[in-house]
This record gives sequence, C-alpha cells and structure tokens, in this order.
Amino acid sequence: MTKPSWFNRLSILFGLAFLYLPIVVLVIYSFNGSKLVTVWGGFSTQWYATVLNNPSIVEGAKVSFLVAAVSAAAATILGTLAAVVMVRLRRFRGRALLNGMLLAPMVMPEVVMAVSMLLMFVTLGIDRGPLTITLAHTTFTLCFATVVLQSRLVELDPSLEEAARDLGCPPAKAFVSVALPNMIPAIVSAWLLSFTLSLDDLVISSFTTGPGASTLPMKIYSQIKFGVTPEINAISTIILGIVVLGMVAAQLVSRRSEQRATTA
Repeated sequence: MTKPSWFNRLSILFGLAFLYLPIVVLVIYSFNGSKLVTVWGGFSTQWYATVLNNPSIVEGAKVSFLVAAVSAAAATILGTLAAVVMVRLRRFRGRALLNGMLLAPMVMPEVVMAVSMLLMFVTLGIDRGPLTITLAHTTFTLCFATVVLQSRLVELDPSLEEAARDLGCPPAKAFVSVALPNMIPAIVSAWLLSFTLSLDDLVISSFTTGPGASTLPMKIYSQIKFGVTPEINAISTIILGIVVLGMVAAQLVSRRSEQRATTA
C-alpha cells in the first residue's frame, strides 16, 4: 500500500482548510467583545445574551424549528412509503415516471419550486403562514429523504420478510417487525437531512410565508443587509451547534442499531 505523497496531503489540508476555516473564524468571532466584526475586543458572551433576549430572533427561531421538525417528520414518513413502493414493487406501470417525479426537486431550481408553490397556494386560496411553509418544505425535502431510505431498503434482504410471511405474519406486520427496525439509522439520517435543509432554506420560505411567520434565515437575511455583526455570528454558531449535536445523536443511534442487529 503506497503512502500518500506530499502533494496529496497538501491538497487534502487545503481542501479541509477551505471548507472549515471560515466556520472556525465565525465561531471565534461570535465571542468577540467588540461591535466591529474585524476587530478583536476580547472574549465575551454578550452577543449570545443579546440574541436570546431579542424577541424577533426568538420568534423566528421558534417558527423555523417547528416548521423544520414537522416537515422533516412528514417527509420521512412519505419517503419511507415511497421507498417501499419503489423497491418492493419493482415492476408496475408508471414506475419510471413516479421515480422521476420524486427526484425532480433535487435538480429543480429552488426559485422555480417556490414560485410554483406560491401560485398553488394563491389559486387554492390558502392563507400563507407556517402551514404553507411546512407544506412547501415537505415537498422540497421529500426527494432527499426518499433517496436515503431507498438506498437502505435496497440493501435489506427481502427473504427475511418472505420468511415472516410464510410463518403467517401479515405483509404489513412483517415489514414493521423485520425491515423497519433495520431502517432506523436511515430513518434518523433522512429526518436529520430534511430538518437541516428546511432549517437552512431561505428562498422557498420567502415565497410561501405570510404576515408574522418569518423564519430564522429570513430574519438573518434582513439583518445582514446592513452588514455582518457579532450577533449574526452568534446566531450562526448556535445553529451550527444544534446541527452538530443532531449529527452526533444520529451517529449514536446508528451505532446502537447496528450493534443490536449484529448481536441478534
């Protein structure tokens, strides 16, 4: 086995620095005591207190996390059903069309989806607010959840479910008892991916929102028009911390599920 050359090592280090150095700088300057972003004024947590005491930011965070949690749950449930249909029912009329419709949002520009969702809500006479944002985010994240769950379901041996059905277990119960427990890591990953995409979205939220339903990215965007402040750095660091904790939790759940499957 050949060792990586100095050029390969340097390329890897440069790539990692390019990806993570801006994040490290953002986290460091979120503890900056100065109001000037580029001038270090000593270590301070005052900007975190400012963020937590800002009613507008807190309200935007509540809307964002509620919408992200609900839309991620809905996308994961619908994605599981779609994955079962696409994997277990391999041959049926219109399968290719259905698969293309499920994956289309992955390559479709967000602004196109945002405008189409806006026109649909206006045509149906639905008042825009948290509900419309949730529906739009569910549609947007469904394709990503389906891909994650479908890739996991393909790896599972269908003969295990067939054996359960041969023993008298109904098809639905066989899936819930045999396949679903082995899909828990993928389900958690799909939910976390959908949650992160929803929490981060700005374009679709801006088109489908209504009065009094601004999400956290919309609040940040409205403030950043006047320049980057340490308060923005603090908000971004909090969001980053929540996402990292979610990734760690998902990894722990995945490891425990794999250990249970191995011991079983």
